Amino acid sequence: MAGQLYLGLAMWANVDWRGSLYPPHGGQQEWLSDYARVFSAVEGNTTFYSGAPKVETVASWARQAPADFRFCFKLPARLTHDARLVNVDAEVDTFLERLAPLHDRLGPLMVQLPRDFGAEELPQLDHLLSRWPAEIPCAVEVRHSDFFHKGSAEVMLNRLLISRGVDRVMLDVRPLFSTPAGSDPRLLKAQGEKPRRPLHVLSTGDRPLVRFIGHVDDAINERYFTAWAERLCLWIKQGKSPFLFVHTADNRHAPQLARRLHDEVASRLGQATIGAFSGEAQATLF
Repeated sequence: MAGQLYLGLAMWANVDWRGSLYPPHGGQQEWLSDYARVFSAVEGNTTFYSGAPKVETVASWARQAPADFRFCFKLPARLTHDARLVNVDAEVDTFLERLAPLHDRLGPLMVQLPRDFGAEELPQLDHLLSRWPAEIPCAVEVRHSDFFHKGSAEVMLNRLLISRGVDRVMLDVRPLFSTPAGSDPRLLKAQGEKPRRPLHVLSTGDRPLVRFIGHVDDAINERYFTAWAERLCLWIKQGKSPFLFVHTADNRHAPQLARRLHDEVASRLGQATIGAFSGEAQATLF
């Protein structure tokens, strides 16, 4: 049986999307509902910075999100970066319990590790994954350079993830770093924040997760995405359900880029393209 593509952005709350993804006027209380009419997943970065959301907040999300929508929240940085996964069992359990109302709408929850989290700390990651609930998908993003040299450290990491059925996040920053930033403030900021690591394309689980960091030049994005379209189609035909999260330098035009990338995959699969944005009736961006 073929899998399916889950497509999303880094967030759903962005005032820059008024007039395109969202109607130009009105409050934010409908934004998640509007977002979920177009996209099937969201990266959910807020938990990385703010920790577990409030009970009432999760209940609100559960009411607004349709059954086929997937939330892919990140484990809080307090656990991954401050505590470095040491003695965090109770806090991890609390975090997962807080998200319980979304149980059937949880996509891979992401464990984003610090840039200096290397092979010697893999036992901490192994312990975390050994306790991870089987019913909640998980994906791990590493940033230490040792995990990108195809040496013993990367072999250990990949074997660990495969043995646990956990996906390795593929962060594609090639479009972003394809040109010097020059004086463009968007590129300067994004290139300063994102780690410049090689791209290793591999699926260690059933839900390959790709974070595509786009450039401000659409031609560059389309050139780098061509191979991804082929790979995503291959995974889907193999029965896997890949997740594609689209970023741009300032995320202002991320919805439009995501639509173009989705349509390229859909055309290869012979499927319908993405639905209309809520703000299109009032806006002239498309």
